[in-house]
Amino acid sequence: MTEPTPDASGVTPAGVTAPTEGSAAGADGGQEKAAPKLPGLPTTEAARTALNGLKVAAQGSMAGYSRAKFAHWSSQGDNCDTREMVLQRDGSDVQRDDECRAVSGKWVSVYENKTFTVAADLDIDHTVPLANAWRSGADTWTQDEREAFANDLTHPQLLAVSAATKRSKGDQGPDQWQPPEMSYWCTYGRSWTTVKAAYKLSVTQDEKAMLSKMLDTCTP
Repeated sequence: MTEPTPDASGVTPAGVTAPTEGSAAGADGGQEKAAPKLPGLPTTEAARTALNGLKVAAQGSMAGYSRAKFAHWSSQGDNCDTREMVLQRDGSDVQRDDECRAVSGKWVSVYENKTFTVAADLDIDHTVPLANAWRSGADTWTQDEREAFANDLTHPQLLAVSAATKRSKGDQGPDQWQPPEMSYWCTYGRSWTTVKAAYKLSVTQDEKAMLSKMLDTCTP
């Protein structure tokens, strides 16, 4: 079938910056193992600059939150939705049927460095979870803005990982949950910081401290 071009659907929130052109996941990351080619991943230096510019504030309330307010997965054309686009991007030798469902392939869940060959065993993780985004500024967005965030294929916001690690992470920030595979901390810190900066979301003091620690694992 024709391969659709990855592109986030919906309306980009006002003030969101364009992604920084940077190295693929794993580059600039010391001992990191092979990882998907995340879009918009910055260099460590750029991530440190972005982290220093983030607003530090206590987490907001969960009042009014619902996952339904972050519509996903949006259509991306040719019968594909955002989930299938991420599975195609993050996997190798991925074969899809006429309805764009991944029927075979290989994926590395970089959070714990495990390989999977069945798409149903994978979830699409929001690097910055929807509930975390709500508590740090997304509660003031429009529905279209929240849909764009939930389906963002332009920034390093979406990643195919094992269902087990996604459940373990939940809506926790990096100060509460870190990828079990420490060699991925560099990329995780760069990804989280980039998404928060792009969407002008705040961080807590503990969150910022842990992100700085994660960036310290990066090597030139």
